[in-house]
Amino acid sequence: MQEEERERRESSNVQTGFKLVGFTNFVRTNPKSDRFQVNRFHHIGFWCTDATNSSRRFSWGLGMPIVAKSDLSTGNQIHASYLLRSGDLSFLFSAATGGASTASLPTFDAATCLAFAAKHGFGVRAIALEVADAEAAFNASVANGAEPASPPALLDGRTGFAEVRLYGDVVLRYVSHKDAAPRADPSRWFLPGFEAASWSFPELDYGIRRLDHAVGNVPELAPAVRYLKGFSGFHEFAEFTAEDVGTSESGLNSVFLANNSETVLLALNEPVYGTKRKSQIETYLEHNEGAGVQHLALVTHDIFTTLREMRKRSFLGGFEFTPSPTPTYYANLHKRAGDVLTTEMIRALCFRGLGAWWRMRKGRRTRRVHVGVLGKAIFPNLKNMRRLWKLKELRVISALCLKKFRCRESNPGLLGESQIS
Repeated sequence: MQEEERERRESSNVQTGFKLVGFTNFVRTNPKSDRFQVNRFHHIGFWCTDATNSSRRFSWGLGMPIVAKSDLSTGNQIHASYLLRSGDLSFLFSAATGGASTASLPTFDAATCLAFAAKHGFGVRAIALEVADAEAAFNASVANGAEPASPPALLDGRTGFAEVRLYGDVVLRYVSHKDAAPRADPSRWFLPGFEAASWSFPELDYGIRRLDHAVGNVPELAPAVRYLKGFSGFHEFAEFTAEDVGTSESGLNSVFLANNSETVLLALNEPVYGTKRKSQIETYLEHNEGAGVQHLALVTHDIFTTLREMRKRSFLGGFEFTPSPTPTYYANLHKRAGDVLTTEMIRALCFRGLGAWWRMRKGRRTRRVHVGVLGKAIFPNLKNMRRLWKLKELRVISALCLKKFRCRESNPGLLGESQIS
């Protein structure tokens, strides 16, 4: 079945002229081809069944204070929504409560939200972009092939709001503001119907500053890329094939699309068939029952501080970290990312309190060495450990993604900012 799918996809790509060349051979160009003005990411909208506890866990785990709310206390009887913000990153958590139609989100429907949660579980419903004119963005998108999800609306005479289908049950939301709004009033700078939340912890700040990119998993890459490029005008920013990021057992293909200013990056992944193990993308599509947002990459001003603060709360309502990669990953890290990560930065990951101590015993001698960021021995092999000890360098990095390709002129990249996903 997988072999048949692979052959069908290859045949389709040949007919449509879609071909990936991989990260090494890809040449980035920026034709400034946006069909409407896109400024930046506005927020990420999550749908769930319990917005209160979900928002508080993310607030505590990521160091993002809850700054605004729209719920029963504000007169909203159809949904409860809580907004988290750190730097320029905004996460909105919404859940249905029923009642009269007094929603602050004009497109919110209780039955649709509950069906979304029943099918996909907790997940991203909307990727919201701040645009110059939400109505113009919607009209340009639909005219160029986008499937409308919600027609344009002008909220309180100053905030534009519209949605088009992105992939699966995820929508691309357009938000525009007619005038600059005071930061103290979320109904002006975010969305009408929201009020400031006074019961959060405003001092929470682990260093997360903005959203770098959002990645969606789709069954087939070519039509998804054509669809998004067609209605948005976004250009290809980067691409990866199974040869770039896969293994002999599993793989994926990926394309990153960006707006003119490259402040918005939307990536799309597809599974690769014919490998020993099922692709992680295929597994996601099965569990999610269709396409959806797989991960969000967050930029932090100092990844060492961010990881340290997050790990302090891993088992106190925060988030656990993924298992360590194989020793080969760390042994080759300096060669793969030495132009982005300095020796001092790599050392700092070991010696700034992000890891666990491991005793290496040989005879009567014991060395207490800081070797891992996730509480595991990265180099359990005695020969490798002895070699690295002589070099006085432990090449260890967090399993949270520090992506090499994000370093570019328009962004200080990993030398000035760090990225986690």
